[in-house]
Amino acid sequence: MSVSETQHREILNRLSRDLVKASITMTADEARYLVDAYYLMQDDRKRAHNQVRAMEKEPHVVIGWLAEQSETVEGQIKRALDAYSDHQPVGPWLKSIHGIGPVIAAGLMAHIDIKKAPTVGHIWRFAGLDPTLVWSKGQKRPFNGQLKVLCWKIGQSFMKFSGDEKCIYGAVYREHKAKYVGRNDSGEYAARAAEILTEKNWSKSTDAFKHLSGGKLPPAQIDARARRYAVKLFLSHLHCVWWFLEHGELPAAPYAIAHREHTHFIDVPNVDQVKGLEKALQKKGWH
Repeated sequence: MSVSETQHREILNRLSRDLVKASITMTADEARYLVDAYYLMQDDRKRAHNQVRAMEKEPHVVIGWLAEQSETVEGQIKRALDAYSDHQPVGPWLKSIHGIGPVIAAGLMAHIDIKKAPTVGHIWRFAGLDPTLVWSKGQKRPFNGQLKVLCWKIGQSFMKFSGDEKCIYGAVYREHKAKYVGRNDSGEYAARAAEILTEKNWSKSTDAFKHLSGGKLPPAQIDARARRYAVKLFLSHLHCVWWFLEHGELPAAPYAIAHREHTHFIDVPNVDQVKGLEKALQKKGWH
């Protein structure tokens, strides 16, 4: 017996509701798997749609079906991760940040063990954001590659929403990019540019070589620096909030607090999402 379009849609909706309920009890390992699956499926869906658009003739119905199914499953995974993140203590605060959605929030919670991170430096190192980390060929890399990719996606998100006044970390990105551009133009990064030139054989025809040989960092590196700054500040705030939720007290002076002498210090945002946090921060003089 064939299933009508209406019945098919109801089956999918019922399946989605059941998955959402089940996702609440997922382990961190299971959440990590779903986050990876989501991004793989997103890439596949984009490729499928690109194939459809690239075809000169009307695409075969099977190819169109594949693109639609990928989008449907992708949406179901996102709903599951949304429910998972809702039921984690730090989830509501994370998703209150403009630019942080349910998939990124779930990924951060699944990859980071706050009990093993007494300072935000532990998170930075685990995410590959500590520039002092070095390792030799053949050695195990001293950071989590999946978390590093996730942090790169966060930086891209802040950059994407940087024109929106609600995106606090997007504004941080813009401010620091302007500052780094000024420093680069004044030659402050000349020594670093010379160092980078020695790190590999550069093709002299590339724009990157032209910038470096002129004593300046390429624009892409300037932009990456600004995105990293915004991401590290966000992780500092996340650590402060998460530590408070886990231990009922604030951590030792977070990076964002210890460096509040900076001209444009950004307070931990959306503290109203966590009961008692604003009062604790004010008591310490951190808000």
